[in-house]
Amino acid sequence: MANPIDAVAEFQGLYGPFTVAERVLQKIWLHRDFDSSQMRLTDGRTIEIVAPGEWNHLGGPDFHGAQLRIDGRDVRGDVEVHFHATDWRAHGHPANPTYQDVALHVLLFPPGKDEALVQRGDGTEIPTLVLLPLLHRDLEEYAADDALETMTARDEWRRFAELGRKSTGEIQAILQEKAAERWRQKVHFAQLRIAKLGWTEAAHQTALEILGYRSNRAAMLARATRFPLATWVGEKLDVAQVYEEGGALWQLQGVRPANHPRTRLRQYQAWMRTCPDWPERLIRLAGVLPMGKPNYLAGGEARRDLALRRWRDDLARTITGNSVGGTRLDTLVCDGFLPLAAAQTGRELSAVWFHWYLGDVPLGVRQAMVRLGVAAGRGQPLCHGYGQGLLGWILEQQAGASA
Repeated sequence: MANPIDAVAEFQGLYGPFTVAERVLQKIWLHRDFDSSQMRLTDGRTIEIVAPGEWNHLGGPDFHGAQLRIDGRDVRGDVEVHFHATDWRAHGHPANPTYQDVALHVLLFPPGKDEALVQRGDGTEIPTLVLLPLLHRDLEEYAADDALETMTARDEWRRFAELGRKSTGEIQAILQEKAAERWRQKVHFAQLRIAKLGWTEAAHQTALEILGYRSNRAAMLARATRFPLATWVGEKLDVAQVYEEGGALWQLQGVRPANHPRTRLRQYQAWMRTCPDWPERLIRLAGVLPMGKPNYLAGGEARRDLALRRWRDDLARTITGNSVGGTRLDTLVCDGFLPLAAAQTGRELSAVWFHWYLGDVPLGVRQAMVRLGVAAGRGQPLCHGYGQGLLGWILEQQAGASA
């Protein structure tokens, strides 16, 4: 029997309200996709996650058998994840004996000052951890990852059928608007990361996070935090040690050998050997990249006018030492380099971002772009902006369906 509680909550994003399913919070906990080095319970005690537990897709607590260390004491039990502390009582958990072994209550938002302590049915208090101050990214980005993970080529056109009933011009206008929102959002959160970490570490953490793909971006980010950029300079860092310390954080099921995190860590090491000062190189290169907003009418001509093939070669050579190529390079450029550079320099780089090469997206998205008429051969090549616009449209539809 499926869990009857598939909760969603609405939030105010940068460009209007959006909804997030509770499973997104559960994935954040499962993958430990937050700053675990700063964790403290609401009562001030320290907490360490030894193992997040087994994700329970049926009734009862969200995770079974989690292994925790609270103020140095080993604790084993279940974990329940909610948006708000009041959800515990609203969902009827105190009276449900299956929740008696909950050892930790994980919340997105902190409880109010006057809210009662969350208790089990026997009246004992449950320790509480608040995720919001620990998140690496905005909740909308976590929701976007969730949307990408759930896409399959088999059902993709059903997902896009409503959009497909519009004219090509209407489709383009919708996706252009959504792409512009996605660009501004990425630059905004690049600014937040730079303000928190400084330019060098923001660039370093972003690069390793993207090299982790969706399956291991949280684990890669944890490794980047544990091993800052300076430790990668020279020959002293042992990549095998970096990988081994990741332990249970790595998600290896279904990961192709070429994308294995050990392989990607070695790739970054090779990158650092050739370009140890790559964050500063990126700033210099950003200073000469073409400025301006996208020319939506130009299609493939815009890519030629911007000389993106040359800039792609320059970025690969001068920033990564040709250590990264293919669609992963394009994803690195559009999700990392360009938003970071725009945030740091204040230069308008949205034209380069929009018309850049597509990068890593599910096959269904590529197919839908062609079928929707926003990609048609050399005259209108597959570009990153329309891919991001399509993702933004999907998120909006999911929000409407969940409202």
